[in-house]
Amino acid sequence: MNFTWTIALIGLTFGQLPDAKLYEVNEGSVYFRSYAPLELIEASSTELKGLINTEERTFAFSVPMSSFEGFNSPLQRVHFNENYMESKQYPNATFSGKIIENIDFTKDGLYTVRAKGQLNVHGIKRERIIRSELQVGEGQIEVRADFTVLLAEHDISIPKIVHQKIAEEIAVEIRAVFLPKTP
Repeated sequence: MNFTWTIALIGLTFGQLPDAKLYEVNEGSVYFRSYAPLELIEASSTELKGLINTEERTFAFSVPMSSFEGFNSPLQRVHFNENYMESKQYPNATFSGKIIENIDFTKDGLYTVRAKGQLNVHGIKRERIIRSELQVGEGQIEVRADFTVLLAEHDISIPKIVHQKIAEEIAVEIRAVFLPKTP
């Protein structure tokens, strides 16, 4: 499911809640690191989109795979998009679901929560629980999450010729600032 459909479905749910509190990403980034024996590959994207419904504790995130930059070379970026992520066929990575803990978003503070949902990478959905920190205050919500993605779980193959240059487990960092969604 692409981001537009995910947001549309969540929007329908949110639309049924007259007092729902919607927050959307004002600025956000996704960073990944592949640390293999022979090579470190790092890239990031500032095109993270997302919504949080504080009443229902639901969320949806999406990042276009072709928006990642920073690779060791332009050719490495091409290989990432064409050979591994197949970005034309699977244009977005998404994560949507629900915050497990029942926190009061009206009270400022730092909260450690678990986000449970469907992580969709390379067209393969996996249920995940991702530990996250939420900083609530000054009319915004800051989200920080660090987790790993196993390439094999999302049917991303590493050819034997480059298996020493690409890690099987990718470290991912999400940083986002959410502001109240304006009508």
